Amino acid sequence: MNTKENNAVGKVIFSKCIRCHGVNAERKALSKSEIIAGKSVTYLEEALAGYKAGTRNVAGMGIVMNGQIAPLSDDEIKAVAAYISTL
Repeated sequence: MNTKENNAVGKVIFSKCIRCHGVNAERKALSKSEIIAGKSVTYLEEALAGYKAGTRNVAGMGIVMNGQIAPLSDDEIKAVAAYISTL
């Protein structure tokens, strides 16, 4: 997948996240989580992988985030992390 396709996939996946994180990832989800806008791709990939594995639980959001991330493939996690890092 090229960068443009990867960005498009990431944007589609992130559309499900807007309700809690904001259009530009500028909000604390449910007033609990950290703001994810501006985080590095590596940080975001590791965080999302941790939520998927059930080993990350920042501000008690582990179960909620696991439900959101569990269906995503590793490539989809990379795509959404790359997209978020551009916000």
